[in-house]
Amino acid sequence: MAYNAGRISSYMLAGALAGGLAGGARNMTAIAGVQMSFYWLANLMLVALGLYLMNAWRGLAMLETGGRVLWQRAQPLISPAMKTLMPADTAAKSYALGALWGWLPCGMVYSALTTAMLSGSAADGAATMLAFGLGTLPMLTGLGLLGARVQQAMQRRPVRIACGLLVLAFGVIGLARAAGGVTPEWMEMLCLTPNH
Repeated sequence: MAYNAGRISSYMLAGALAGGLAGGARNMTAIAGVQMSFYWLANLMLVALGLYLMNAWRGLAMLETGGRVLWQRAQPLISPAMKTLMPADTAAKSYALGALWGWLPCGMVYSALTTAMLSGSAADGAATMLAFGLGTLPMLTGLGLLGARVQQAMQRRPVRIACGLLVLAFGVIGLARAAGGVTPEWMEMLCLTPNH
C-alpha cells in the first residue's frame, strides 16, 4: 500500500503541475478556445488509449518512446536513489520507490495527464490524477497479490477489447459533446451532462 501511495502521490504532483500550468496559460491568454482545444485533445487521447488497450493502434507507444528518452536522461540521477531504497523493507522505502515509479513513461498516464491539464487548476489537476491513481489501484494491487494469474487474464484478447471499448466510448462521447453532436437527452440518460 505504501508503494501505491507513493505512485499516486507522484501522479497527483504531475496533475497539479499540468493543471496549474494550463490554468495559468488559459488565464493569461483569456481565450475560450484554449479550453475547448484541451477538451478535444483529452478526448482524442481517450480514443487513442482505447485503441491502444485493444491492440488496434499503437500510437501511444510513440509517446512512451519519447518519455523513455527523457527517462534515460533522468535515470543517472534517479538510479542511485533507487539502489539505496532496495530492498524496500520499510513503508518509507516502499513509498519512495512508488513515488519514483510514478514518473516512468506510460501512455495511460499521459492520457490522464491530458485530462488533468484540462481541469484548469493545480487542485483540480491533482484531484484528476488522484482519481486515475485510485482507479488503477485495484488492478495493480491485484497484480501484486495474484501476480501472473491476473496478468495472464488481462492479456486475453476479449478482456483487453472490452476495456478498450469502454475507454474508447468515453472518448467518442466526449468528442461528440465537443462537436455538439450528442443530444442533451441522450447525455442525461448516461449522466454525462455538465450538471452531473
